[in-house]
Amino acid sequence: MVSFASTLPSLVSLVPSPSSISINASRYPLRSHGMESCEGMICCKFGPDLNNDDRFRRRDILQTIGAAVGMDLIARSSSFIEVANAADLIQRKQRSDFQSKIKLTLYDAMKANPDIIPSILTLALNDAMTYDKATKSGGPNGSIRFSSEISRPENNGLAAAFNLLEETKKVIDSDSKGGPISYADLIQFAAQSAVKSTFLASAISKCGGNVEKGTLLYSAYGSNGQWGQFDRIFGRSDAQEPDPEGRVPQWDKASVQEMKDKFKAVGLGPRQLAVMSAFLGPDQAATEALLASDPEVLPWVQKYQRSRETVSRTDYEVDLITTITKLSSLGQLIDYEAYTYPPKRIDVTKLKL
Repeated sequence: MVSFASTLPSLVSLVPSPSSISINASRYPLRSHGMESCEGMICCKFGPDLNNDDRFRRRDILQTIGAAVGMDLIARSSSFIEVANAADLIQRKQRSDFQSKIKLTLYDAMKANPDIIPSILTLALNDAMTYDKATKSGGPNGSIRFSSEISRPENNGLAAAFNLLEETKKVIDSDSKGGPISYADLIQFAAQSAVKSTFLASAISKCGGNVEKGTLLYSAYGSNGQWGQFDRIFGRSDAQEPDPEGRVPQWDKASVQEMKDKFKAVGLGPRQLAVMSAFLGPDQAATEALLASDPEVLPWVQKYQRSRETVSRTDYEVDLITTITKLSSLGQLIDYEAYTYPPKRIDVTKLKL
Protein backbone atom coordinates (compact mmCIF):
# COMPACT_ATOMS: atom_id res chain seq x y z
CA MET A 1 0.00 0.00 0.00
CA VAL A 2 1.31 3.45 -0.90
CA SER A 3 1.55 6.25 1.66
CA PHE A 4 0.45 9.68 0.47
CA ALA A 5 2.14 11.62 3.27
CA SER A 6 4.55 13.25 0.83
CA THR A 7 1.66 14.69 -1.21
CA LEU A 8 -0.03 16.50 1.65
CA PRO A 9 1.52 19.97 1.14
CA SER A 10 0.28 20.19 -2.44
CA LEU A 11 -3.14 18.79 -1.58
CA VAL A 12 -3.72 21.09 1.36
CA SER A 13 -3.22 24.07 -0.92
CA LEU A 14 -6.26 22.93 -2.90
CA VAL A 15 -8.57 23.15 0.08
CA PRO A 16 -10.56 26.42 -0.10
CA SER A 17 -10.36 28.66 2.91
CA PRO A 18 -13.47 29.19 5.06
CA SER A 19 -13.87 32.70 3.69
CA SER A 20 -13.88 31.49 0.08
CA ILE A 21 -16.44 28.82 0.91
CA SER A 22 -18.89 31.35 2.32
CA ILE A 23 -18.43 33.64 -0.66
CA ASN A 24 -19.16 30.84 -3.13
CA ALA A 25 -22.23 29.82 -1.13
CA SER A 26 -23.68 33.31 -1.31
CA ARG A 27 -22.81 33.59 -4.96
CA TYR A 28 -24.84 30.48 -5.81
CA PRO A 29 -28.02 30.36 -3.69
CA LEU A 30 -29.76 27.08 -4.31
CA ARG A 31 -33.27 27.91 -5.52
CA SER A 32 -33.00 31.41 -6.88
CA HIS A 33 -30.47 30.60 -9.60
CA GLY A 34 -31.47 27.31 -11.08
CA MET A 35 -30.34 24.89 -8.37
CA GLU A 36 -32.67 22.69 -6.39
CA SER A 37 -32.34 20.37 -3.46
CA CYS A 38 -33.18 16.83 -4.66
CA GLU A 39 -33.62 14.67 -1.60
CA GLY A 40 -30.16 14.70 -0.14
CA MET A 41 -28.26 15.87 -3.22
CA ILE A 42 -27.84 19.15 -5.07
CA CYS A 43 -29.27 19.27 -8.60
CA CYS A 44 -27.79 21.85 -10.94
CA LYS A 45 -29.81 23.19 -13.88
CA PHE A 46 -27.78 24.89 -16.57
CA GLY A 47 -29.86 26.49 -19.28
CA PRO A 48 -30.49 29.66 -21.28
CA ASP A 49 -32.07 31.31 -18.25
CA LEU A 50 -28.73 31.38 -16.49
CA ASN A 51 -26.14 33.95 -17.48
CA ASN A 52 -22.39 33.37 -17.35
CA ASP A 53 -21.99 35.10 -13.98
CA ASP A 54 -24.40 32.72 -12.28
CA ARG A 55 -22.88 29.47 -13.48
CA PHE A 56 -20.38 27.44 -11.50
CA ARG A 57 -16.93 28.26 -12.69
CA ARG A 58 -14.58 25.36 -13.45
CA ARG A 59 -12.14 26.59 -10.82
CA ASP A 60 -14.79 26.39 -8.09
CA ILE A 61 -15.72 22.84 -9.02
CA LEU A 62 -12.06 21.76 -9.13
CA GLN A 63 -11.44 23.37 -5.76
CA THR A 64 -14.33 21.47 -4.26
CA ILE A 65 -13.17 18.17 -5.76
CA GLY A 66 -9.59 18.88 -4.69
CA ALA A 67 -10.70 19.58 -1.14
CA ALA A 68 -12.61 16.32 -0.96
CA VAL A 69 -9.75 14.27 -2.40
CA GLY A 70 -7.20 16.04 -0.22
CA MET A 71 -9.11 15.44 3.01
CA ASP A 72 -9.62 11.80 2.06
CA LEU A 73 -5.89 11.33 1.48
CA ILE A 74 -5.08 13.05 4.75
CA ALA A 75 -7.39 10.68 6.58
CA ARG A 76 -5.94 7.65 4.81
CA SER A 77 -2.30 8.64 5.34
CA SER A 78 -2.61 9.70 8.98
CA SER A 79 -2.51 6.09 10.13
CA PHE A 80 0.79 5.59 8.29
CA ILE A 81 2.25 8.72 9.88
CA GLU A 82 1.22 7.55 13.33
CA VAL A 83 2.85 4.16 12.75
CA ALA A 84 6.07 5.81 11.49
CA ASN A 85 6.21 8.13 14.50
CA ALA A 86 5.66 5.25 16.90
CA ALA A 87 8.43 3.20 15.25
CA ASP A 88 10.80 6.17 15.44
CA LEU A 89 10.11 6.62 19.15
CA ILE A 90 10.74 2.93 19.78
CA GLN A 91 14.11 3.12 17.99
CA ARG A 92 15.12 6.24 19.92
CA LYS A 93 14.26 4.52 23.19
CA GLN A 94 16.27 1.44 22.23
CA ARG A 95 19.34 3.51 21.33
CA SER A 96 18.98 5.65 24.45
CA ASP A 97 18.78 2.60 26.73
CA PHE A 98 21.80 1.00 25.05
CA GLN A 99 23.78 4.22 25.29
CA SER A 100 22.96 4.52 28.99
CA LYS A 101 24.29 1.02 29.58
CA ILE A 102 27.48 1.86 27.67
CA LYS A 103 28.07 4.98 29.73
CA LEU A 104 27.47 3.20 33.02
CA THR A 105 29.82 0.35 32.12
CA LEU A 106 32.53 2.75 30.95
CA TYR A 107 32.12 4.94 34.04
CA ASP A 108 32.66 1.92 36.29
CA ALA A 109 35.77 0.98 34.27
CA MET A 110 37.20 4.52 34.56
CA LYS A 111 36.45 4.67 38.27
CA ALA A 112 38.29 1.39 38.84
CA ASN A 113 41.25 2.41 36.64
CA PRO A 114 41.75 6.20 36.97
CA ASP A 115 45.45 6.00 36.08
CA ILE A 116 44.60 4.85 32.56
CA ILE A 117 42.42 7.88 31.74
CA PRO A 118 45.19 9.87 29.94
CA SER A 119 45.85 6.89 27.67
CA ILE A 120 42.12 6.55 26.93
CA LEU A 121 42.03 10.20 25.86
CA THR A 122 45.06 9.82 23.57
CA LEU A 123 43.65 6.59 22.13
CA ALA A 124 40.47 8.41 21.07
CA LEU A 125 42.42 11.38 19.70
CA ASN A 126 44.78 9.22 17.65
CA ASP A 127 41.94 7.15 16.22
CA ALA A 128 40.25 10.38 15.06
CA MET A 129 43.40 12.14 13.86
CA THR A 130 43.96 9.68 11.02
CA TYR A 131 41.33 11.67 9.12
CA ASP A 132 42.53 12.98 5.75
CA LYS A 133 40.45 15.87 4.43
CA ALA A 134 41.62 15.48 0.82
CA THR A 135 40.58 11.85 0.48
CA LYS A 136 37.87 11.96 3.18
CA SER A 137 39.32 8.78 4.65
CA GLY A 138 40.32 7.75 8.15
CA GLY A 139 38.92 9.42 11.24
CA PRO A 140 37.33 7.87 14.34
CA ASN A 141 36.61 4.53 12.71
CA GLY A 142 38.12 2.11 15.22
CA SER A 143 41.08 1.27 12.96
CA ILE A 144 43.44 1.73 15.91
CA ARG A 145 42.29 -1.68 17.14
CA PHE A 146 44.44 -3.42 14.51
CA SER A 147 47.78 -4.59 15.90
CA SER A 148 49.70 -3.06 13.01
CA GLU A 149 48.26 0.39 13.83
CA ILE A 150 48.30 0.40 17.62
CA SER A 151 51.94 -0.74 17.55
CA ARG A 152 53.03 2.40 15.67
CA PRO A 153 55.32 4.87 17.49
CA GLU A 154 52.59 7.49 17.98
CA ASN A 155 50.47 4.86 19.77
CA ASN A 156 53.20 3.68 22.11
CA GLY A 157 51.78 2.89 25.55
CA LEU A 158 48.12 2.81 24.44
CA ALA A 159 47.75 -0.99 24.30
CA ALA A 160 46.76 -1.21 27.97
CA ALA A 161 43.97 1.32 27.44
CA PHE A 162 42.70 -0.60 24.44
CA ASN A 163 42.82 -3.90 26.35
CA LEU A 164 40.65 -2.34 29.07
CA LEU A 165 38.12 -1.29 26.41
CA GLU A 166 38.15 -4.82 24.98
CA GLU A 167 37.09 -6.18 28.36
CA THR A 168 34.47 -3.46 28.69
CA LYS A 169 33.14 -4.30 25.22
CA LYS A 170 32.50 -7.90 26.29
CA VAL A 171 30.34 -6.70 29.16
CA ILE A 172 28.42 -4.27 26.92
CA ASP A 173 27.88 -6.80 24.12
CA SER A 174 26.80 -9.60 26.47
CA ASP A 175 23.38 -8.03 26.99
CA SER A 176 22.95 -6.06 23.75
CA LYS A 177 19.74 -6.74 21.84
CA GLY A 178 20.76 -4.59 18.88
CA GLY A 179 24.13 -6.13 18.12
CA PRO A 180 27.66 -5.45 19.40
CA ILE A 181 28.91 -1.91 19.85
CA SER A 182 31.39 -0.81 17.18
CA TYR A 183 34.96 -0.12 18.26
CA ALA A 184 34.59 3.33 16.73
CA ASP A 185 31.68 4.20 19.04
CA LEU A 186 33.27 2.48 22.03
CA ILE A 187 36.54 4.41 21.81
CA GLN A 188 34.88 7.82 21.48
CA PHE A 189 32.38 7.18 24.26
CA ALA A 190 35.25 5.97 26.44
CA ALA A 191 36.88 9.38 25.94
CA GLN A 192 33.64 11.06 26.95
CA SER A 193 33.46 8.94 30.09
CA ALA A 194 37.09 9.72 30.90
CA VAL A 195 36.49 13.46 30.54
CA LYS A 196 33.37 13.33 32.71
CA SER A 197 35.32 11.40 35.33
CA THR A 198 38.02 14.07 35.47
CA PHE A 199 35.40 16.84 35.62
CA LEU A 200 33.73 15.11 38.55
CA ALA A 201 37.07 14.44 40.27
CA SER A 202 37.95 18.13 39.97
CA ALA A 203 34.64 19.16 41.56
CA ILE A 204 35.19 16.70 44.41
CA SER A 205 38.70 18.08 44.90
CA LYS A 206 37.34 21.63 45.16
CA CYS A 207 35.02 20.39 47.91
CA GLY A 208 37.90 19.07 49.98
CA GLY A 209 37.42 15.50 48.82
CA ASN A 210 33.77 15.31 49.84
CA VAL A 211 32.20 13.09 47.21
CA GLU A 212 28.62 14.08 47.95
CA LYS A 213 29.32 17.81 47.86
CA GLY A 214 31.56 17.45 44.79
CA THR A 215 28.88 15.55 42.90
CA LEU A 216 26.34 18.19 43.81
CA LEU A 217 28.74 20.94 42.68
CA TYR A 218 29.29 19.28 39.31
CA SER A 219 25.55 18.71 38.85
CA ALA A 220 24.85 22.37 39.61
CA TYR A 221 27.69 24.05 37.72
CA GLY A 222 29.10 21.43 35.37
CA SER A 223 28.63 21.33 31.61
CA ASN A 224 27.00 17.93 31.39
CA GLY A 225 24.22 19.32 29.20
CA GLN A 226 26.74 20.28 26.52
CA TRP A 227 27.14 16.63 25.47
CA GLY A 228 23.83 16.54 23.58
CA GLN A 229 25.31 16.75 20.08
CA PHE A 230 28.04 14.25 20.92
CA ASP A 231 25.44 11.74 22.12
CA ARG A 232 23.53 12.01 18.83
CA ILE A 233 26.64 10.96 16.87
CA PHE A 234 26.04 7.32 17.70
CA GLY A 235 26.31 4.69 14.98
CA ARG A 236 29.86 4.90 13.59
CA SER A 237 31.06 2.04 11.40
CA ASP A 238 34.32 0.20 11.99
CA ALA A 239 37.12 0.30 9.44
CA GLN A 240 38.06 -3.07 7.99
CA GLU A 241 41.77 -2.32 7.76
CA PRO A 242 44.35 -0.04 9.41
CA ASP A 243 44.47 3.59 8.34
CA PRO A 244 47.59 4.71 6.42
CA GLU A 245 50.76 5.46 8.36
CA GLY A 246 52.20 8.94 8.88
CA ARG A 247 48.93 10.75 9.60
CA VAL A 248 49.33 11.16 13.37
CA PRO A 249 52.30 12.89 15.05
CA GLN A 250 54.12 11.57 18.09
CA TRP A 251 52.65 14.15 20.42
CA ASP A 252 55.38 13.86 23.06
CA LYS A 253 58.09 14.51 20.44
CA ALA A 254 56.30 16.89 18.06
CA SER A 255 57.00 20.61 17.96
CA VAL A 256 54.18 23.06 18.58
CA GLN A 257 54.23 23.93 14.89
CA GLU A 258 53.82 20.28 13.91
CA MET A 259 50.85 19.99 16.27
CA LYS A 260 49.32 23.18 14.90
CA ASP A 261 49.74 21.92 11.35
CA LYS A 262 48.01 18.63 12.16
CA PHE A 263 45.10 20.34 13.89
CA LYS A 264 44.77 22.73 10.96
CA ALA A 265 44.68 19.79 8.55
CA VAL A 266 41.50 18.49 10.21
CA GLY A 267 39.86 21.92 10.43
CA LEU A 268 40.94 23.03 13.93
CA GLY A 269 43.20 25.83 15.17
CA PRO A 270 45.35 27.04 18.12
CA ARG A 271 42.29 27.40 20.33
CA GLN A 272 41.33 23.74 19.94
CA LEU A 273 44.95 22.64 20.28
CA ALA A 274 45.19 24.40 23.65
CA VAL A 275 41.93 23.00 24.99
CA MET A 276 42.97 19.45 24.01
CA SER A 277 46.21 19.58 26.03
CA ALA A 278 45.09 16.69 28.26
CA PHE A 279 44.85 14.43 25.18
CA LEU A 280 48.42 15.09 24.00
CA GLY A 281 50.32 13.05 26.56
CA PRO A 282 50.25 11.81 30.15
CA ASP A 283 51.55 15.09 31.64
CA GLN A 284 49.10 17.90 30.89
CA ALA A 285 51.18 20.51 32.73
CA ALA A 286 54.27 19.73 30.66
CA THR A 287 52.23 19.81 27.45
CA GLU A 288 50.74 23.22 28.32
CA ALA A 289 54.21 24.60 29.13
CA LEU A 290 55.33 23.60 25.64
CA LEU A 291 52.21 25.01 23.98
CA ALA A 292 52.64 28.29 25.87
CA SER A 293 55.92 28.87 24.02
CA ASP A 294 53.91 29.63 20.87
CA PRO A 295 52.42 33.17 20.74
CA GLU A 296 49.30 31.94 18.90
CA VAL A 297 48.54 29.22 21.43
CA LEU A 298 49.65 31.05 24.61
CA PRO A 299 46.47 33.19 25.09
CA TRP A 300 44.28 30.10 24.88
CA VAL A 301 46.45 28.13 27.31
CA GLN A 302 46.16 30.98 29.82
CA LYS A 303 42.41 31.29 29.24
CA TYR A 304 41.76 27.64 30.00
CA GLN A 305 44.10 27.59 32.98
CA ARG A 306 42.15 30.49 34.50
CA SER A 307 38.84 28.82 33.66
CA ARG A 308 39.80 25.59 35.44
CA GLU A 309 40.33 27.58 38.62
CA THR A 310 36.75 28.89 38.64
CA VAL A 311 33.82 27.06 40.21
CA SER A 312 31.95 26.44 36.97
CA ARG A 313 34.97 26.02 34.61
CA THR A 314 32.50 26.90 31.84
CA ASP A 315 34.91 28.23 29.18
CA TYR A 316 37.20 25.23 29.45
CA GLU A 317 34.54 22.55 29.65
CA VAL A 318 32.30 23.90 26.88
CA ASP A 319 35.20 24.39 24.44
CA LEU A 320 36.63 20.96 25.26
CA ILE A 321 33.30 19.19 24.72
CA THR A 322 32.73 21.09 21.46
CA THR A 323 36.18 20.10 20.16
CA ILE A 324 35.79 16.44 21.17
CA THR A 325 32.42 16.35 19.40
CA LYS A 326 33.92 17.64 16.16
CA LEU A 327 36.89 15.28 16.30
CA SER A 328 34.64 12.30 17.03
CA SER A 329 32.65 12.84 13.84
CA LEU A 330 35.41 13.51 11.30
CA GLY A 331 34.58 11.73 8.05
CA GLN A 332 31.92 9.53 9.64
CA LEU A 333 28.57 8.56 8.12
CA ILE A 334 26.37 7.91 11.11
CA ASP A 335 23.84 5.09 11.02
CA TYR A 336 20.98 6.47 13.11
CA GLU A 337 19.27 3.07 13.14
CA ALA A 338 22.29 1.27 14.60
CA TYR A 339 21.62 -0.87 17.70
CA THR A 340 17.87 -0.97 17.07
CA TYR A 341 15.91 -4.20 16.83
CA PRO A 342 12.35 -5.41 16.22
CA PRO A 343 10.35 -5.16 19.45
CA LYS A 344 9.14 -8.40 20.97
CA ARG A 345 5.66 -9.26 19.76
CA ILE A 346 2.99 -9.96 22.34
CA ASP A 347 0.58 -12.82 21.70
CA VAL A 348 -2.67 -11.24 22.88
CA THR A 349 -4.41 -14.63 22.72
CA LYS A 350 -2.30 -15.80 25.69
CA LEU A 351 -3.00 -12.79 27.87
CA LYS A 352 -4.88 -13.53 31.06
CA LEU A 353 -7.46 -10.92 31.93
